[in-house]
Amino acid sequence: MHHPFRWKKLSIACAIGYRPGSNGTRLCFQIVADSHNDNKLIEFLRKLKRHFGGQPVVVIWDGLPSHRSRVMSDYLATQRSWLEIVRLPGYAPDLNPVESLWGNIRGQELANRSVDGLGEMVRGVHDGFRRIRSRRTLLGSFLRHAGLSFP
Repeated sequence: MHHPFRWKKLSIACAIGYRPGSNGTRLCFQIVADSHNDNKLIEFLRKLKRHFGGQPVVVIWDGLPSHRSRVMSDYLATQRSWLEIVRLPGYAPDLNPVESLWGNIRGQELANRSVDGLGEMVRGVHDGFRRIRSRRTLLGSFLRHAGLSFP
């Protein structure tokens, strides 16, 4: 499918999921025009809830202003039955497993790529997500690199 991508900027929300007793890890993402704001992130969280069937989810968040806004805080207060938020300390990319994912895609699909527009960039990111999803152990390695371990 071809998209015209007249966007000037894009933003990607990403979650690496792990569920004990299941077939391992999952990758969920949302690409939006411009920046993620409160409403776009709440939409992403709603999709996560549907994706995981309302099962308990722990989200690790950095200090993005939309993660700490009043609108987001009010929404999160209504989601405690299934959602727990763990906030990372200020500038701690080594503790964020998604940073390893981005580094991996930047080093593979986006490395040395000269693009004419965001459409090509989005295709590269999608290619990276496909490759990472096909190698189930890779997502687990991003979690372990951040110091997260699971039984």
